[in-house]
Amino acid sequence: MKNSNRIIVSRRDRPAKEPLSRELIVKTAYELLKEQGMAGMSMRKVAKALDTGPSSLYVYVNNLEDLSSYVLDYGLGELVLPDSEKGSWKERLFGALTAYFLLLIEQPGLSEISLSTMPRGDQYLELVEYLLTALHEGGAKSAAAAWGVDLLLLYVTSTAFEKHSWRKHGTVEMPAIKESFKKADPVRFPFIHSLTEELFSGGEVVMDRFHWGLEVMLQGIKLDKN
Repeated sequence: MKNSNRIIVSRRDRPAKEPLSRELIVKTAYELLKEQGMAGMSMRKVAKALDTGPSSLYVYVNNLEDLSSYVLDYGLGELVLPDSEKGSWKERLFGALTAYFLLLIEQPGLSEISLSTMPRGDQYLELVEYLLTALHEGGAKSAAAAWGVDLLLLYVTSTAFEKHSWRKHGTVEMPAIKESFKKADPVRFPFIHSLTEELFSGGEVVMDRFHWGLEVMLQGIKLDKN
């Protein structure tokens, strides 16, 4: 007869689990997103982290897309926007977009989810309202401001995602890609051949190239200077 030393703990003696709620589900999913990216935020993995079954989650969220929207807005709760009473409209606009960019760099899972999720929630609305206010003050017409915000946010999220991808894979791949550009046939690809250094420049000072892109986009948003 085997002598087992295993100690059986009564369920009544275990710490009580926090009651399941949408807030707890979203918080747990966000932590998994930060640790593992989108791959770690499946309904199954979220349920496992909460010690419950996936079906239990559907009482609080409709599906993964629904959960992703809540998680994105939850993550944006860490965004600190510039004081709306200080600086010029352009300084506030660039300050807000830079703060958003740095948050996405710091939390790469957010940049990944922002490219595949239709955002909603008060945190995202506050960001959009802030940007629209700055553009309106700068003289942007209604349609230009609305479309401009969409382009600016897409630029920020895609640039942050690209930077994260290169951080993850670019150490080996970037030199090889640059070398292929250098070896481009100067007859077939004269500009690529002559501008290889320029094409790969700016990576050392990320914010310089990032702000240059914002300047270019802002010039395309028609502003009333009068």
